[in-house]
Amino acid sequence: MDDERKFQNKRPIRTVATLVGIAVAVGAIFLYLNTFGAPEKTRETEHFVITLNTDREVAIEKLKSAGFIKHTQVFGFAFRRVGGSEIVPGGYLLSKAMNAWQVAGVLMREPSLKWVVIPEGLRKEETANILARELGWSDEEKEKWITVHTALENDYVEGVYFPDTYLIPRDEPPLDVAERLRARFEEKFAPYAKEALEQNIRWPTLLGIASIVQREAAGSEDMPQIAGILWNRLLTNMRLEVDATLQYARGDTGKGWWAPITPADKQLDSPYNTYRHEGLPPHPIASPGIDAINAVLHPEETACLYYLHDNAGMIHCAETYAEHLENIEHYLR
Repeated sequence: MDDERKFQNKRPIRTVATLVGIAVAVGAIFLYLNTFGAPEKTRETEHFVITLNTDREVAIEKLKSAGFIKHTQVFGFAFRRVGGSEIVPGGYLLSKAMNAWQVAGVLMREPSLKWVVIPEGLRKEETANILARELGWSDEEKEKWITVHTALENDYVEGVYFPDTYLIPRDEPPLDVAERLRARFEEKFAPYAKEALEQNIRWPTLLGIASIVQREAAGSEDMPQIAGILWNRLLTNMRLEVDATLQYARGDTGKGWWAPITPADKQLDSPYNTYRHEGLPPHPIASPGIDAINAVLHPEETACLYYLHDNAGMIHCAETYAEHLENIEHYLR
């Protein structure tokens, strides 16, 4: 009887301890969910975009502002625990029903939307190299982009793969990527094509000259002068004699697409050799930017027919060939 009473006296103590343990466990779960848990129970997935040059702390703040995480410090802890360091800019498919660990896991992977920066003045092979690297194309896909997807129409062979910053799905077919870049060109070029028509300039002519200006200029400040000189030569039926067109005709011989020309290059049998053929090449030699396009429409009025850049990148023009030879001797010897 005494042992039974002792047992009965201990049961409430054990029950209280059990309840306390449950309360602590529930509290821990509540705290975990409140810190690491999902902001919402059900939500569709959507793309969260991190812009270029955004550091990790700013990206995490944007995640919180957009409602994908509850606490920046807690998420930072989770991201580091899964091995994260920096967050690659791009678009990530997230849901507000994901917890902090799940969001961190997604941001550890390759973004589903990739930022692709296409600089001004590239020929399409160079553009293809950038696209292939950023979007994970195979060699076969890259080659088909160069030889098929960008050669469907005569006026769209070169020069229309507009230099800009793009956000492109990694799984977008290469043909669609070509159409995306051409669409951006159509959008940006439209007002200049209209102005060209008002000046009685065909848009392929505008684009062709602009591509040469883009490759020949040392910067946007000398583009109007170069455009003026090129117009002077074209309107007087002089050969352009532009090195950049030879570089395009020659291609990459192991020293890059735009390596300096040699005397032998001037003998190339190519319609792009403006040392041998009058007028413009059959197509643009690169994709020009807006500054080059605008320079062709608004060239500097000049009597010069020749130009060169010195070793510091400064342009020097001449009205006669004799003056041009003097400039060569003075600035380049």
